[in-house]
Amino acid sequence: QVQLVESGGGLAQAGGSLRLSCVASGNVVSINRMGWYRQAPGKQRELVATITRGGALNYADSVKGRFTISRDTAMKTVYLQMNSLKPEDTAVYYCNSGSAWYPSPLDAWGQGTLVTVSS
Repeated sequence: QVQLVESGGGLAQAGGSLRLSCVASGNVVSINRMGWYRQAPGKQRELVATITRGGALNYADSVKGRFTISRDTAMKTVYLQMNSLKPEDTAVYYCNSGSAWYPSPLDAWGQGTLVTVSS
């Protein structure tokens, strides 16, 4: 049982920056992977970035070079630094964690935090 709480969403202008945080509680030792997904209105949820306990990184092509994911060594907190924001980045961003190296129905999900980028 893992609980995730996101924070840091809000309104930004195109070209601006935001930093998202996700704090995990509960059975934190079971977490081997944490990451961020997003869902825009009328769109399916998509992967943004993931990081493993060992530090392996995975980014969507659409955010590579602009967003940076990081975590503390205990896997209790994961961050998403978003720079050079674009209007198409507007979405609800969800924190995700799991014990496997790939998505699973057993993964934990946060409630989501809204990011809005003005044009």
